[in-house]
Amino acid sequence: MRPTPALAAGGRTVASFLSATEWMLPSPATQVHTISVLPSRLEFAFSNLTTSLRNGGGNGSETGNPKFQIVRDDLLHPLANGNKARKLDALLPVLRHCGATDIVTCGGCQSAHAAAVAVHCAEWGIRPHILLRGEQLDVPTGYNLISLMFGNVTYASRSLYAQRDEMLYEHAIKVAGCSGTVMWADEIIGKDLGLDEDTTDGNGSRKVMIVKEGAGVMRLLEYLSGLTLFGKDEKVHIVVDSGTGTTAVGLALGAVCLGLQWRVTGVMLADTLERYKQRERSLVSDFEKVFPQIYHGMVEDATHDNLVQWVERFSPRRFGKVLEGEIAMCRQVAQQTGILLDPMYTLAAWEQAVDLCCGDSAAKVLMIHTGGTLGLFGLAQRYSPQFTTGEQS
Repeated sequence: MRPTPALAAGGRTVASFLSATEWMLPSPATQVHTISVLPSRLEFAFSNLTTSLRNGGGNGSETGNPKFQIVRDDLLHPLANGNKARKLDALLPVLRHCGATDIVTCGGCQSAHAAAVAVHCAEWGIRPHILLRGEQLDVPTGYNLISLMFGNVTYASRSLYAQRDEMLYEHAIKVAGCSGTVMWADEIIGKDLGLDEDTTDGNGSRKVMIVKEGAGVMRLLEYLSGLTLFGKDEKVHIVVDSGTGTTAVGLALGAVCLGLQWRVTGVMLADTLERYKQRERSLVSDFEKVFPQIYHGMVEDATHDNLVQWVERFSPRRFGKVLEGEIAMCRQVAQQTGILLDPMYTLAAWEQAVDLCCGDSAAKVLMIHTGGTLGLFGLAQRYSPQFTTGEQS
């Protein structure tokens, strides 16, 4: 196992840095379930051993079957996608200390990121402004959950969304008005990690922060490494579905910084291998700018192109396309384990985790359940025949 190096001459470690940071979530804790892969003639069958043990039951014949663990971040928050809550965990306290009155962000009309920003801003007393693109919707935009519940929603065309940064900035200027200020969240983090309390002017002017998606999962890794199920010396193979790839890179950086012998596989869903590697290099570069001490103490010697193992999902396709049988597989998993998957994102990670645990790998397989539940509502409207069983009540 790699030791966790100190950040500076004073001996401050990554763990002490994490403990000194203010977080949005009261605790990094989350449920971890153990899934047993059962032998079947035609296809896989599954059993949630966690539930069986909790109920005092369980099938002794399952002990020799392949198993993997699943981190239930889909249960982290009743409304916000768990993966997105992790990404906002350290960010929102910093923005509040900076005196932010408004946050501007963007996403698709089924965007979990946009929903999470709206939910947590409402909880923290900050006004959210969500720019939503309108393509890929087969239902009227009035049915969008974010628009119905939180308001402050502006719909943008696809051509505008292609110039995201420019669109975000122009809208933020309108929100700020003549007397307000506009700043990018990544600039605040880079400069002001040690900010004092609220710095508002007191004259009612708005301070608008522009937030793009980002990764913040190192705190989760520290929590998991402290569980007896894994332990710091354990070899663990983490699997996560990857839209933008930020979560996979964040997990890999966290493993390096915490001195863990854990490797990360990101299942590519929305881009080419070269684009994912390019984004990985960009995120590592951003990490160096924001946390130079951590980077030069722990990450610099790592091979950047190999931080994450990027793999295709078993049935590659255009992003957003659902193949025949995938909704049925999600229904089967739900019935057998009580775990909700969606066919676009989390099913891809589930399939990869099953394949790895059924192989001859000596490492424990750990799937991060990023959420995806919000997207099931849109899918149910787009594929309504597949969401009925055909059984008569």
